[in-house]
Amino acid sequence: MIIRDTTFYKTFFSFFLILVFQNVIRFAVNLTDNIMLGSYQESSLAGATAVNHLQFVLQQAIMGIGSGLVILGTQYWGQNRTRPIRRLSAIAMWFGIAAGILLFTATCLFPRQLLELFTYDKAIIAEGMKYLETIRWSYLFFVISVILMETLRAVEIVRISLYVAIIGLIVNFGINFILIFGRAGFPEMGICGAGIGTLTARIVELAAVLIFLWKKGGVLKLRLISFFHIDRVLLKDFIRVSYPLLIVSTLWGLSTAAQTMILGHLDSTAIAANSAANALYLTLKVSMLGACATASIMIGKAIGQGKLNVVKDYAQTLQLIFIILGLILGATIYLLRGPFLRLYSLSPQTMAMCYEFLLVLSITGIGTSYQMPTNGGIISGGGDTRFIMFLDIISIWGIVLPLSALGAFVWNWSPVAVMIALNSDQVFKCVPAFIKVHSYTWIKKLTRTEA
Repeated sequence: MIIRDTTFYKTFFSFFLILVFQNVIRFAVNLTDNIMLGSYQESSLAGATAVNHLQFVLQQAIMGIGSGLVILGTQYWGQNRTRPIRRLSAIAMWFGIAAGILLFTATCLFPRQLLELFTYDKAIIAEGMKYLETIRWSYLFFVISVILMETLRAVEIVRISLYVAIIGLIVNFGINFILIFGRAGFPEMGICGAGIGTLTARIVELAAVLIFLWKKGGVLKLRLISFFHIDRVLLKDFIRVSYPLLIVSTLWGLSTAAQTMILGHLDSTAIAANSAANALYLTLKVSMLGACATASIMIGKAIGQGKLNVVKDYAQTLQLIFIILGLILGATIYLLRGPFLRLYSLSPQTMAMCYEFLLVLSITGIGTSYQMPTNGGIISGGGDTRFIMFLDIISIWGIVLPLSALGAFVWNWSPVAVMIALNSDQVFKCVPAFIKVHSYTWIKKLTRTEA
C-alpha cells in the first residue's frame, strides 16, 4: 500500500532535505580541499585523497556507532522516554572516542606505511605526510560532535546538524583560500594550509554543537556527568544492535580504501581520476545517506509506538521514493560530469578517464539509491542489523574485491573495467534487499520496560 497521507511526505522530505544538505555540506569540507588542492598541485590533491581515505575509515566506524544509537534511540523516543537515550549516548561516545584514539595513534606511529597502502609515488606520499601531521588532530573533535548530533537526531532534532555543517564549510573554505594560496599577507602553505583549515572547522563545529546543547538541548537534559555512567543492560543491547553496523561501516570504509589501492596501483593517472570522479559521486551520493537516516528515524519511531501495520506501509512507500531518487541521482551525475571536471586542472588523459568513471557511476548509482536506503534505512532501522552485515561481507569481500583484484593484477583489465567490477555490487544487491524487505522479518522491538 502506498501511503496517501500528506503528513508522511511532509515529515520525510523535511527531514530528508535537511539531512541531505547537511551531508552535502559535510562532504563539501573535503571537496573544498580537493578542488583547491587540485587547482594548486596534482600531487597535493592525490596526497590529501590518500589521507582522507584513512579518515573515511574512521567516519564509517562512527557512522556504524551512530546508527546503532539512532536505531535504539528512536524506538525509545517513540515511547517518549529520554533517559535511555542519554545512557545510549554515553555508550556510543566512549566507543567513538576509542575509535578516534586508535586511528590517531596509528597515524602517529605508522604514517608512511599507511600512505603506502594507496600509492608508492614518493611525491604523493610526501604531500600526504604534510597533510596528515595536522589533520589527525581533528579526529577526536569530529567524533564527539558527530555522536552528539546523532543523539539529537534520535529525538528528531536535525536542523542543528545543518547549521553546524554550514559553519564548518565557511570556516574551512575561508582558511583554505587564505593559507593554501597565500592570500591576505599569509604565507603560501599548500597542503599544510588545507590541513589547518579542516582542523579549525572541526573545532568550530564541536563548539557550535556544545553551545546548542547548553542553550536549547533541554528535551534530552544532557550533562557532562551523563557520559560517565554506563548502563550494563543497555550496553548489551547497544552492542547487539551496533556491532553488525560497525562491521559493515568499517568494512565499507576499508573496501573503499581497497578500491583506491587497486586503482592506484594500476597507474598514477587512475588514482587522480578516481579522486576527482569520487568527489562528485560522493557529494551526490550523500542524498542516499540522508534517505537512510530519514527512513531509520521514521521506521524506528513507528516501531517504538507499536504501529506495526504503519511500518509496513512506510516500507512500501519509501521504496518507491528511493527508486525515483535513484533515477534523479544517475541523471544528475551524467549531466554534471563535464561542468564539474572543468573545475580541476587535470591532464587530458586523467580528464578522459574521469569522464569514463563518472559514466559508470551514473549507472550504478541507480542501484545504490535503492539498495542502500532499503538495507541501511528500512531493514536495519527496523532492528535487523545482521542482514546487511552478512550481505556486505559476502558481496564486497567475497565477490567484488577478489574479482576486481584479479581483473587488475592478473587479467590486466583496463581501469574502467576494474571500476565496473568494483561497483557491480551496487546493482546485484538490489535483489536480496527487495526479497528481505518484503518478508517483514526485519521488524523488531528493541526497547526494554526497565531501562
